[in-house]
Amino acid sequence: MSAESKMEALQKALGALDKDAPARKRLGALMDAGSFVELDGFAKDGNECSGVVTGYGAIDGSPVFAFSQDGPVGKAHGAKIKKIYDLAVKTGAPVIGIYDSNGARIKEGNDALNAYSEMLLWQNNLSGVVPQISVILGVCAGSSAMIALSADFVIMSEKAQLFMTAPFTAKANGENVEGAGTAANAAKSGMAHIVAADDTAALEEARKLVSMMPLNNLSAAPICEFSAVSGAENALRAAAEKVVGTDMKAVVENVMDAGSVVELHKDFAVGGMTALATLGGTTVGVVATTGEPICGGCCAKIARLVSICDAFQIPVVTFVNTKGFKASAAAELKGIVREAAKVAHVYAEATTPKVSVVVGEAYGPAYVAFAGRSANADVTLAWPSAVISALAPETAVTLLHADEISETNTRAMLEEKYRTEEASAFKAAADGYIEDVIDPASTRDVLISTLDMLAGKRVSKLPKKHGNMPL
Repeated sequence: MSAESKMEALQKALGALDKDAPARKRLGALMDAGSFVELDGFAKDGNECSGVVTGYGAIDGSPVFAFSQDGPVGKAHGAKIKKIYDLAVKTGAPVIGIYDSNGARIKEGNDALNAYSEMLLWQNNLSGVVPQISVILGVCAGSSAMIALSADFVIMSEKAQLFMTAPFTAKANGENVEGAGTAANAAKSGMAHIVAADDTAALEEARKLVSMMPLNNLSAAPICEFSAVSGAENALRAAAEKVVGTDMKAVVENVMDAGSVVELHKDFAVGGMTALATLGGTTVGVVATTGEPICGGCCAKIARLVSICDAFQIPVVTFVNTKGFKASAAAELKGIVREAAKVAHVYAEATTPKVSVVVGEAYGPAYVAFAGRSANADVTLAWPSAVISALAPETAVTLLHADEISETNTRAMLEEKYRTEEASAFKAAADGYIEDVIDPASTRDVLISTLDMLAGKRVSKLPKKHGNMPL
């Protein structure tokens, strides 16, 4: 019997592979054209298919491992995914998981539970070693939801579902939360980093993210072609003319390479902006406080990005413009102090290059957390219009200069005097708390030069297993 006849007989015995199955088509679309190679294609759960397609390929020429679900999770399903993680450990290449499964293969009982356990174990063992991206294109529920959200980045298509408790179960218990389990809800609650219009767009977002990340925690971030945004210098000068109401997203986009900003969690906690971008062709993590009070959600998403960047030695650029953390009884009851301590902890412990730019207001604990020495910032810069103070000018005047208020020396005049004399960027520079006051139009060039200087940064930390973040 010829080799070809033997292959046909084997396929017939095992059940021919469906080359047009959605799981395979998704992996083909994810990888560079013709680069996907399937592994364990004939593995089965008894007489049934394994419910997952696994293999390797390339994205922009770099190696990537991936799996794509198309059925329930069982013993063979888990074993195939575990092998992908094993190979990622040996080769130091990213892992992308495409989730679309209705749950466990119930008849396998404990074998199915063990499959979930091994998937979760290996994903967390690899956390911070190679980049991991979850792409949710169908149902991702229960244990799968935990596993998917353990990745560095989570991308969903608009029609995908993500939940721990099924919406119909909640409804049967008398709960009826609008949008429960939807991608829109996942975005608003901070579970999904990016929501894309459809499967094709979601896979393209995954390609974009993985192309911006280093292969692993020992590799350098890729370098790409770049150009500056046309007219950015004038736009930045215009932004600096107003401290309050500055469009921080526009500031970020005008400083970074043209078209490179990939915003993360844009529908979650709008007081803070987080993104990956390139600056001078090199990937950076971007944090920007948007002028709104910083809430617990802002702290969580900022801490998450800084932690990921630190794991892969990606520099972090922070643009500071905020009056401070949210001040209300409700925020206190929700643990705003704990969340503020969390983001301060992550900044202080991160050893990746960190540069902060105060573009507007920076008061009290917010300055300390994002731009101060306790944030372990390597270099802190400021625009001339920046206002840096332990207290908001309004509060400072009340506490320090209330007796000076008169008809000819109004509160507004005293507040402005405090801003320009006691809380100016130049006063902070004179006191040694920032390294330089820069022309807003030169922000891009100064940051590129500063990060180039910090490229060889090496830090020896105190011997310990890990710090204890205030979770």
